Amino acid sequence: MIPLNSRDPRPIYEQIMDNLRRLIVSGGMTAGEKLPSVREMASQLAINPNTIQRAYRELENEGYILSLPGKGSFVARREGVEQTRIRSLWRQLDEAAAELRFAGVSEEEILRHVREGANHD
Repeated sequence: MIPLNSRDPRPIYEQIMDNLRRLIVSGGMTAGEKLPSVREMASQLAINPNTIQRAYRELENEGYILSLPGKGSFVARREGVEQTRIRSLWRQLDEAAAELRFAGVSEEEILRHVREGANHD
């Protein structure tokens, strides 16, 4: 379900977060869908449950998931994503666009790519 790369310099919990975020925003997981329990996910990935717990906690702080005591963790509704995460994504987009422009990519190409990517949802 979630690929981990031992050569990736990022911590495992960040890789888990990125993979779950990608599944959620691409529609691979829908609002209200239950995530595997911490123990189940840790067992599947053969890693420490604390690592999964940290990834889930961070995703909950960002508004991507919702944890209900005794029931588990669930994909949050789209409007649950925190404004701080949205600001962070805007910054990343600005930085990527600036780097693309520096590399010689035209503004029209960048906009076309953003529009086409948005249409894939």
